Amino acid sequence: MESRPPLPPFDEDSARRKVQAAEDAWNSRDPERVSLAYTPDSEWRNRSEFFSGRAAIVEFLTRKWQRELDYRLRKELWAFTDNRIGVRFEYEFHDDAGQWYRAYGNEMWEFAPNGLMQRRYASINDLPIAEHERKFRWERKA
Repeated sequence: MESRPPLPPFDEDSARRKVQAAEDAWNSRDPERVSLAYTPDSEWRNRSEFFSGRAAIVEFLTRKWQRELDYRLRKELWAFTDNRIGVRFEYEFHDDAGQWYRAYGNEMWEFAPNGLMQRRYASINDLPIAEHERKFRWERKA
């Protein structure tokens, strides 16, 4: 059986480690890698899209990172209990015309006993920003 420590029930340290692991995976911009943190039948709501399953997660993230270029994300633990974690996040990206955006949002996560996420519900708002307003700068990887 697959597992992805830390496992629930969460304490503050294990919840923070779970949030950091998610941030690291999403910043890889590798849909396959990210999908492995979710149960095979994981349920998602991302903005106005609803879907389930790893194949749908990979398809969604592939589309996302084709249009959200130079994506860079920061996550922050907001709250936790037993097998649930609440996260506040913000990320930046630009579109193919060069317009930069900062996205703000909240996620509600629910985990299976094996530490894989079985539900992810995200609410997100985008704000156009000028390039000089960016907060998240990093070296671009090939």
